[in-house]
Amino acid sequence: MKRIFRYSIGLMIISVFFSASAWAQKKLTEGSIFYDITISTSAEKPQNGEFLNGATNAVYLKPGKSRTEMVSSLGTQSTIINQVGDKKEITILKEYGEQKYMISLTPANWADVNKKYENVSFTFDPSATKTIQGFVAKKAIGNLADGTTFTVWYTPDIVVDNKDFQYVNRNLPGLALEYETTLGNLKVTYTASKVSFAPVPASKFELPKSGYRVMTYQESKGGK
Repeated sequence: MKRIFRYSIGLMIISVFFSASAWAQKKLTEGSIFYDITISTSAEKPQNGEFLNGATNAVYLKPGKSRTEMVSSLGTQSTIINQVGDKKEITILKEYGEQKYMISLTPANWADVNKKYENVSFTFDPSATKTIQGFVAKKAIGNLADGTTFTVWYTPDIVVDNKDFQYVNRNLPGLALEYETTLGNLKVTYTASKVSFAPVPASKFELPKSGYRVMTYQESKGGK
């Protein structure tokens, strides 16, 4: 009888542990993430990329859909990804003053755009944590094929279904709340300023029907 009692207590403890873990995690199937962008460089003279300092990056998510929208003093660039059945439609919208471009990409084109991050691997530091927007973030070091590294702080408390919007961090076991990328010899840091689980209007993922010059990926690169 004592063995049965102890066995039952053990099951209850395990059940409570996994229930608490599941309760602590939030699934971000639909919602928004907003990042502030800062740029730093060791160069003495300012560079063009530094004008992106103070830019923002907004991510909007719905099941099978994502929209990433970067707004800076130079203009706005959005990437819209729609999963239609087995087909993935990827569109980049560039708005710089009166110049507006709509660029259609295939999944192979999208992989080419992000080829730098294709074989990224992460080394985790379980002892390093910090709080970002109320979430406990853990530290990881991203290792790229070219030998460069970058730091990312992510929270395992938020699980994202659709990871297409953030190619570099798609293999992380959680949502990146702060991460680095490079632009030439500039370090670009994205830091979450808000995470929202509120519904996103379907219009966010609709493509404009006019006003844009439509281009293929090859045309946008200057190819024929």
